[in-house]
Amino acid sequence: MSPLLLYQVVAVLLLCLGLYALVARRTLIGMLIGVELMLNGAGLSIVAAAQLTPMDAVLGQLGALLVMGLAAAEATLVLAIVLVVTKRFGDAAADGPSELKG
Repeated sequence: MSPLLLYQVVAVLLLCLGLYALVARRTLIGMLIGVELMLNGAGLSIVAAAQLTPMDAVLGQLGALLVMGLAAAEATLVLAIVLVVTKRFGDAAADGPSELKG
């Protein structure tokens, strides 16, 4: 089995675990962890493909930095939303914001 295939299998496993966490969790923090797992799987896939194929390794590293920056920005926004939801509803359950009055 080639090393690229092993890395891709681990990346798909991270993607599946993240998707399961996103669907199964009822709190916003649990959903955030699921999205972070999915983004880490994407970053691993990009770096592995860049390092283990004839593609330029610098492009893979730049892609991974882009994914990391996206994950950091997403985490910052979601944590700010979680703070507001927790302050307003008393807990970080995902059902609270769906009951907002228009």
